[in-house]
Amino acid sequence: MMNNAGHWSADDHRYMARAVELARCGLYTTEPNPRVGCVLVRDGNVIGEGFHRIAGEGHAEVNALQAVTDAGETAEGATAYVTLEPCSHFGKTPPCAEALVKAGVAEVVIGMVDPNPQVSGRGIKRLESAGIRVRSGLLNGLAEELNPGFNSRMRTQRPFVRLKLAASLDGRTAMASGESQWITGPQARQDVQRLRARSSAVITGIGSILLDDSSLTVRAEALGLNDAELICRRQPLRVVLDSHGRIPESAKILRQPGKTLVVSQVACPAFFSQLASSQDTSVQLEWLQLAGSEAGIDLPALLEELAQRQCNEVLVETGATLAGSFIRQGLVDEWVLYQAMTLLGSDARSLVELPLKKMQQQRRLTLKDSRMLGNDIRLTLVPVSVSDTAE
Repeated sequence: MMNNAGHWSADDHRYMARAVELARCGLYTTEPNPRVGCVLVRDGNVIGEGFHRIAGEGHAEVNALQAVTDAGETAEGATAYVTLEPCSHFGKTPPCAEALVKAGVAEVVIGMVDPNPQVSGRGIKRLESAGIRVRSGLLNGLAEELNPGFNSRMRTQRPFVRLKLAASLDGRTAMASGESQWITGPQARQDVQRLRARSSAVITGIGSILLDDSSLTVRAEALGLNDAELICRRQPLRVVLDSHGRIPESAKILRQPGKTLVVSQVACPAFFSQLASSQDTSVQLEWLQLAGSEAGIDLPALLEELAQRQCNEVLVETGATLAGSFIRQGLVDEWVLYQAMTLLGSDARSLVELPLKKMQQQRRLTLKDSRMLGNDIRLTLVPVSVSDTAE
């Protein structure tokens, strides 16, 4: 396998950047598959483009090759720029490496090698065995960023965990009574809808259900995207952590289209079983009894369970107590904090339940991105590991 990092031409960068751009077109719809883009080039001209849109349908390479065929062209002798190593195994669709071989491409440039240990490198070997030149590592960072959840699931057997929080300028999330709607404005709330839409699962605690009667759905009219109806056909798995089985039969979340998973330390109540069997097939309910402690559900075991269910990106959208539990156990990969230009006062509820007594216990974060959404600020942050802060 060749790695030409440091020897890429300006055209190489341009074509791979376009492949990354195409891959992003599948941001909300490829679950549980990775987002992938492909550009086919011959004699300095783009002859075909494609991206993976929906699991079970054509992958990026196949769609790009089809675009060439539709134009009355052939891909023979072309160079394929692909954000992820072409697959070499049969899944719901035939292997893309084989399609490229049959098409007669001369070269394949890859953004990143497939992180799945069962297939990593095999696509490259198939291409090279057919005499196709392979180079890898071009715009690797951008290729990695396309699929944080898929990469995490393949490498660590757990999803990528994104914690969403909304707070006032003085770091408060709700009034003492629990009243919280709305701290942020409509643009921030639309952005949260898009975070839900790109996620495999949304996790909340029973407190949010009891207090707000949350539905945690993705709503087409709230997304502000051209293909909103298509996106909403796949609702993320809604996960309610309810250690002691307090969810009421009337909870709205139990009647939403898609699947809702209630995770508890106690057995499933009779009303839940009856409700699960009485509703139409568009509403799917499941009760999962999972071990825990007085502190609550075993969160690492929960994430392992979600990985086994092919969940890539998980959005934690909850109150201070559960958010604090994820933080204390080092399970958060990325924070998304919406900060509103308002003050809720010293009696209001704090951002997270994180009882720290000494400065050396503080949890530092690195700012990855910041932008204005209306009159709110969205901060994207990543935790700083202990090793990074050690002297």
